[in-house]
Amino acid sequence: MGAIQEKQVEELVKHREKAYLGGGQKRIDSQHAKGKFTARERIAQLLDADSFEEFGMFVEHRCTNFGMEKETYPGDGVITGCGSIDGRLVYLYAQDFTVFGGSLSESMAAKICNVQDLAMKMGAPIIGINDSGGARIQEGVNALAGYSEIFQRNILASGVVPQISCIFGPCAGGAVYSPALTDFTLMNKDTSYMFLTGPKVVKAVTGEDVTQEQLGGASVHASKSGVAHFVSQNEEQGLSLVRKLLSYIPQNNLEEAPLAVCTDPINRLEESLNSIIPDSPNKSYDMYEVIRAIVDHSEYLEVHNAYAPNIITAFARFNGISVGIVANQPCKMAGVLDINASRKAARFVRFCDAFNIPLVTLVDVPGFLPGTGQEYGGVIVHGAKLLYAYGEATVPKVTVTLRKSYGGAHIVMSCKQLRGDANYAWPGAEIAVMGASGAIEVLYNKEIAADPTVAEQKTKEYTEKFSNPYNAAKYGYIDDVILPMNTRFRVIRALQQLATKKLSNPAKKHDNLPL
Repeated sequence: MGAIQEKQVEELVKHREKAYLGGGQKRIDSQHAKGKFTARERIAQLLDADSFEEFGMFVEHRCTNFGMEKETYPGDGVITGCGSIDGRLVYLYAQDFTVFGGSLSESMAAKICNVQDLAMKMGAPIIGINDSGGARIQEGVNALAGYSEIFQRNILASGVVPQISCIFGPCAGGAVYSPALTDFTLMNKDTSYMFLTGPKVVKAVTGEDVTQEQLGGASVHASKSGVAHFVSQNEEQGLSLVRKLLSYIPQNNLEEAPLAVCTDPINRLEESLNSIIPDSPNKSYDMYEVIRAIVDHSEYLEVHNAYAPNIITAFARFNGISVGIVANQPCKMAGVLDINASRKAARFVRFCDAFNIPLVTLVDVPGFLPGTGQEYGGVIVHGAKLLYAYGEATVPKVTVTLRKSYGGAHIVMSCKQLRGDANYAWPGAEIAVMGASGAIEVLYNKEIAADPTVAEQKTKEYTEKFSNPYNAAKYGYIDDVILPMNTRFRVIRALQQLATKKLSNPAKKHDNLPL
């Protein structure tokens, strides 16, 4: 090698070393002191070993305002590139808080947009690791334009490639809209927060005293707002969770989810399910026990587990086939549907439909939650979102009614008329407009007023007629009445039969989902 070549190699090594240091060792140490990893450490943990290919390592900002020309860093606060997770291609970016607090510049936005564009071209998921102080104020409107370019690509990628956001630090102001536009948002306990306006602005405008954690911490967004789908206890757990999530979903909207190896017998009988429904219709049971009993190896990944717990949304597998499970939870608010549960389930159903993931719905729903709070909050339009999502979905849909399925709630939980493919019921299932006590008050109001003793007999008559699935089966609304212990086998058989399903909706520019 000649002298000039040696010098060039040395120069390249120096450039790379500078880029690897980000904002410098002092700032790296500060990041570690907060219990946070650096951007490069996060990427190394997320991806398969030695699979990362970096883009734009030497990009620098071009701002000359406020003395910014005196301070430049290779990469300009974000690391972008591609790699693999379990051998499957992904694109990603990780904001580097050690460089200008991870603030977004015109150059940073261009790097992020580049990997978004590549992900769309290649049909691969994109993962964003957010740890940023927001827009770089020194760049003014150029930073705002950069955010807008990112958001536009989030919108175009929606339903085409999976988009996952990890919030591992601050995410405030306009920066929050990119995670809000993606499919799944993960936050880390104690070290991440999201809000549009910070505590100081809140105090100045409303007079309300609130901390960052109270305003936009992980627990708040996981349980109250529903902005966060997952919460990790630490960054290692969070990154591991992203890898697990990707194992259930396809690379893009034209592919199927990976088929996993299954050693769990298809015809495994679960006799515990034959006795899981209490004798009293007013007593609860745990739907998680049903899910664990019927899915492969009792394994599932729940989405939004702290938000609207009266309905469960989770990914699982049946004979290796990835599915989305939607299930009422009787031990939380009796499994009733409300505003939050409807929104949560509708969003999940639409994701599964967009990415060719079959839906398995487990029904035990007494109705919609009554009251002025729900009506004033728009439960009608929010309930319509779930109705719309199921009716729009063209993926295989298997529904099992375990106990109650009343009124409008029966309709929105993937009934036969919303193009349900296989609708089963357990022998004790009740499918009716309402429960016996409410029904007789409407049907026999005058008789009961004249003689209250009539109520017991009329309740018994109504129960005998409707406290079974055979009335619905008589009209073809239920395809079969199945033994509870045989549920796993029947669901798998249905999914196998539906594997070649082809169904399309009428051509349109786009739908007008009731928002």
